[in-house]
Amino acid sequence: MTIRKILALPLLTASLVWGVSAFAQSPFVAPPSITEPLLVPTFEIDQVKLVPIATGLANPWAMAFRDNGDILITERYTGKLRVIRDGKLLERDIPGVPEVYSAVFRAGLMAIALHPDDDQIVYMTYTKAIMHEGEPNQAVSLVRGRLVEDNLENVEEIFVAKGVDSGIAASALMFAPDGKLMMSVGGSYVFLGTGEYAQDPEVHYGKLLRLNADGSAPKDNPFVDSREFLPEVYSVGHRNQLGITLHPETGQLWASENGPQGGDEANIIVPGKNYGWPVASYSRNYRGDWVSQTPWREEFESPTVVWWPSIAPSALTFYSGEHFPEWQGNLFVGSMMEGRIPGTGHLQRIVFNSRGQEIRRESLLTELRNRVRDVMQGPDGYLYVLTDEEDGALIRIERAE
Repeated sequence: MTIRKILALPLLTASLVWGVSAFAQSPFVAPPSITEPLLVPTFEIDQVKLVPIATGLANPWAMAFRDNGDILITERYTGKLRVIRDGKLLERDIPGVPEVYSAVFRAGLMAIALHPDDDQIVYMTYTKAIMHEGEPNQAVSLVRGRLVEDNLENVEEIFVAKGVDSGIAASALMFAPDGKLMMSVGGSYVFLGTGEYAQDPEVHYGKLLRLNADGSAPKDNPFVDSREFLPEVYSVGHRNQLGITLHPETGQLWASENGPQGGDEANIIVPGKNYGWPVASYSRNYRGDWVSQTPWREEFESPTVVWWPSIAPSALTFYSGEHFPEWQGNLFVGSMMEGRIPGTGHLQRIVFNSRGQEIRRESLLTELRNRVRDVMQGPDGYLYVLTDEEDGALIRIERAE
C-alpha cells in the first residue's frame, strides 16, 4: 500500500484560494474520500498518518466501539446503522432501526451510545415524524434496542423531546461514569422563531438532559424539586449542542455548541446552570446583526472556548492515549466548515496550560476539505474521525513511521 505525501496549506490560504473566488462562482463539490494512507504535517509532531478504515459511508453522524472490535456507525439521511468489522464496512446494514424522518436538511439518524455494562444494548437518537396541532412536524426521539446476531431487536422508544423540532435539532449521547445517559437536544434557532426554546421551561429543546437508562428522569436531577424546568433537564440556555465529552483528569463534562455566525462555544457543564442563549451570546445572526446586546451577563455561565469566525463544531474529545504523548490533555474538536465556507472543515486541536487556560489552536486535516462530524479516541488509543460527506469515511490517525 503506497503512501501519498503532501504539504499542508494554511486554512486561511485555503479559504482564500478555494472559498472566496471559486465558491462564489460554482457550488463546492467535496473531493472523494481518501482511499490510501496519507501523511500530513502537524506542529508538535512532524507527521501523522491518516489511515482510511472504511469509505463509502453516506453522511455518517456518529460511531461507537464494541468490545468485540466492531465499530457501529449511524448514517444520518439513509437512517442506516452500519458495521465495520475486521477493518471492513459490511454491505448489510443492521435491520430494526425505526423509520427516520430525513426529508429536510440535517434531520435523520444521529447519536449512538452503548450501555456501559452491556454493549449489546444500543441507544440512538433520531428525527421522528409527528403530528402537532393537526399539522405534520418532527421531534427528537431516543430509542433503545438489543443487538442479536447483527439484528436490532426489542426496539423501544424510551424518550421523546417535548416541543416541536422542525427537523433540524441536533442531538448527542454519552453515558456518564455514574451510569446516567447525557443527551443534548438542540433546535433553539432565532432565525426559525425557536430561539426562546433554550429558556422555555416547558420544552426540552435548547437543553442538556440527564436520563436514567430507561429514559426516565433521575431523582437527583437539578430541577426535579424546584420544577423550574422539566425534570430531565440538566443545564439550559443552549442553541445546538453536537458533542459531549468528559475531561479524563478533572471529570468535568464538556459540550460543544453551534452559534449561527461566529460565537460557537465549548462549555464546561455545571448541573442546573444557565448558559445564556439567546439572551447573551457572542454570535451574529445570519443576516449580520448581533444576537444579543451583550455577550455576557452575570447570571449566566461564560463559555470556556469561543470561536470567531464559526467553525461549526461537532463532536469533541480529550486525548489521553499513549501513541501521541505530545497531545495528551489536548482537546480535539470536529469542524464542519469555517466562516460558513464549504470545504474548510477540519479537526481542531486546542492546547491548555496547567491551569486549564487555552494557549494555542491547530487546524488539522485541512487537506481533506471534508466536514468532520465525529471524533473519538478508540480503545486502541488512536484518534478516529468521521467525515460527513456523501462519500464519507472513517479515518484513524496514527504516528508516521
